[in-house]
Amino acid sequence: MTTADLAATVALVAGATRGAGRGIAVELGAAGATVYVTGRSTRARRSEYDRPETIEDTADLVTAAGGRGVAVPTDHLEPEAVAALVARIEREQGRLDVLVNDIWGGELLVEWDVPVWEHDLANGLRTLRLAIDTHLVTAHHALGLLARRPGGLVVEVTDGTAAYNDRHYRLNVFYDLAKIAPIRLARSWAHELAPHGGTALAVTPGWLRSEIMLEHFGVTEQTWRDALVREPHFAISETPRFLGRGVAALAADPDRARWSAASTSSGELAAVYGVTDLDGSRPDCWRYLVEVQDAGRPADTTGYR
Repeated sequence: MTTADLAATVALVAGATRGAGRGIAVELGAAGATVYVTGRSTRARRSEYDRPETIEDTADLVTAAGGRGVAVPTDHLEPEAVAALVARIEREQGRLDVLVNDIWGGELLVEWDVPVWEHDLANGLRTLRLAIDTHLVTAHHALGLLARRPGGLVVEVTDGTAAYNDRHYRLNVFYDLAKIAPIRLARSWAHELAPHGGTALAVTPGWLRSEIMLEHFGVTEQTWRDALVREPHFAISETPRFLGRGVAALAADPDRARWSAASTSSGELAAVYGVTDLDGSRPDCWRYLVEVQDAGRPADTTGYR
């Protein structure tokens, strides 16, 4: 298993309140990085999600893991707030080595398998603003600082690999666009950062055992297998830390430029870098989805984790 050393690394994980963003932030911290974590849910004020997770909690987890977590409340749809965030990082650190764009916030807006003429238009457009505009605003303000030093890394987090999303319609037109866009954005950042020695790519977790997903199934991380009665294919699921370990290993890889403009997954990163999930397994969700779940076969993770 690759042991990442990011003691001299300054990272920004945009959208780190929960889920994949929190998992990535914690594993960057476990490798020794200083990690600025942002989101709209704080101990003083919750976002419209009205959930208990906060960016201060994420920062504490980063620090407990061995790094230094810095919580900065930020709405990434507000350019002035993002500009102030980046100015603070520059003032306090003088550099930015890793940007993880994991801003999302659209779970409450998604209408499953609804055609565009029936989908609530305001919710759909809000989904696109949360999933795309936030990433553009963040890149506009942060990439100039990141590009000052060769070796900068940008990770766009999405749902699905380029290969999977090219062949599959994802829930509805708004969600489909929202999850394809970061893959294209990663290619754009790769093109723009190349003259500055930077790398950008898109990554996706598999079936994520996020706080929201565990709550949906009425289980905890300790009892998650109880959900298999309701959804047997949940057996391929993974913790947010699995993707986090892959991203940390990627950030520590001196040859990470070979990934530039790529679309990859937690499973592929794990196979390349030798990392595992917290239980020691190595789930390969996207291959499983194609070969087992989408193929209509009974749930069986043999050979897939």
